[in-house]
Amino acid sequence: MANAVFVAPFLLPATVRFIAAAALLPDVRLGLISQDPEERLRDDLRAALSGHYRVTDGTDAQQIADATRVMARHLGSVDSLLGMLEQLQVPLGEVRDALGIKGMGAEVARNFRDKARMKTVFEANGVPCARHRLVHSAVEARAAAAALGYPLVAKPPAGAGARSTFRLDGDHQLAAWLDADGPGDASPVLLEQMVIGAEHSFDSVVIDGELIWHSISRYLPTPLEVLENPWVQWAVILPRDISGAEYDPIRHDGLRGLRALGLRTGLTHMEWFRRPGGDIAISEVAARPPGAQFTSLLSYAHDVDMYAAWARLEIFGEFSPPERQYAVGAAYLRGQGSGSVVAIHGLDTLQHELGDLVVEAHLPVQGQSPSGTYEGEGHVILRHPETSVVEAGLRRVVEVARVELGEVS
Repeated sequence: MANAVFVAPFLLPATVRFIAAAALLPDVRLGLISQDPEERLRDDLRAALSGHYRVTDGTDAQQIADATRVMARHLGSVDSLLGMLEQLQVPLGEVRDALGIKGMGAEVARNFRDKARMKTVFEANGVPCARHRLVHSAVEARAAAAALGYPLVAKPPAGAGARSTFRLDGDHQLAAWLDADGPGDASPVLLEQMVIGAEHSFDSVVIDGELIWHSISRYLPTPLEVLENPWVQWAVILPRDISGAEYDPIRHDGLRGLRALGLRTGLTHMEWFRRPGGDIAISEVAARPPGAQFTSLLSYAHDVDMYAAWARLEIFGEFSPPERQYAVGAAYLRGQGSGSVVAIHGLDTLQHELGDLVVEAHLPVQGQSPSGTYEGEGHVILRHPETSVVEAGLRRVVEVARVELGEVS
């Protein structure tokens, strides 16, 4: 019997799905640390937990450590400490180091969390990535722009999901950005060359430094393009066949990058570009399960529960590589206009054309506020054995579906 503790500051639906997967694993006793009260969990999940400790800040390493010590006394020991949020990875590493719990330590976690540090490690180890500089002032930003050249991407070094990310095409945009939201000593910004090309992800499982399994997807268009154009609805596709030689560079350099960052065992989500000339550049990688419904997409593509597979990997260090059974894709529905959701158009047409392909649909509801992210207000997931069928279906969803924003009467 393994004793594990799951840290989840807030009991949001996506997080609860990961908690449930871990709590329902055979031979696991799971404790939960959260800011939210356990009463927010459904009754059967509360019954499956072996303990709960509430804290005031679920990302604070000291509070997590204190709660984990209490859990260790309650359970008899804590063999694994896990959490799936990006901002938790360094605090969890610090607690593992302090309490002698197996898993990724703080130094490796910082390599993944700090994107400037990550790219420095990549460059030192010959892993292809964009040239970059971490800037703390307007003077440093102008010097970096002169050295790197335009276009540039400005992003927080510890960001996630393309949030607070901007494209800078010239001195005028740089000046406007510096006036509005420039860097400072306490808020440095990563400036990097903008990579032009087709953007993909590389999700992988590494055990003892060896690549055990991987998945590849393609973004249509890139998340940055979506953020820059609020009217754009985007999609992601997981082709059924990813065995071709065209993916050999990311298989090779992706593993090199993970090893350089210090990963020994874990599931990671990497974003990378194929440039027009065919070479690749790695954008960044997170040592956690992917967001934006990607874990569900992986589950549908391989006909397995990837939530439970991640939990078993974290707790037992075990993973059974699944075979890709289907092509899968998601289209993300973004509100058009301003205000709240007032209507969704095109659903009848899509139901008639694509009904047999839809395996999951999370649709916006009237009165819902816009998310303000590239994930939009809802999504539709399609699945079929043939990649071309899924790709055509996704194209129809983003063409036909329209989420109207306005004043709710």
